[in-house]
Amino acid sequence: MKECNQCGKCCTKYSNGGLSATANEVEYWAVFRPDIADYVSKGNIWMDPETGRQLTLCPWLRKVPGHEKYSCDIYHDRPDDCKYYPVTIEQMVNDECEMIEVQDLAKPRQAQKVLDKLMADSRPPAGK
Repeated sequence: MKECNQCGKCCTKYSNGGLSATANEVEYWAVFRPDIADYVSKGNIWMDPETGRQLTLCPWLRKVPGHEKYSCDIYHDRPDDCKYYPVTIEQMVNDECEMIEVQDLAKPRQAQKVLDKLMADSRPPAGK
């Protein structure tokens, strides 16, 4: 499995209503990051603060000038849905994630173990 190359496929695929935030995240943003909270409406995230409509792209996603890479303006305060991605090898395949390699497809169980190890710092321990 390759390291993330910041291709942005995960962010562009899920940022138009495919993500959620917990009540705790929304409360944190309301207190400490009102700029993020402005894009929350009725528990839904990435809503246009002026129209109330779902945005088609995360407002915090930025294309790196001159590169086929993306960065996140709220990386340290992003929703858990973002932090935990990718969850499964199947999800990575469906999303055309560029971290996946041919050998991962040949041995998906082994690849899932590698992925779980890679993501251990981003996800809560299993069963919690």
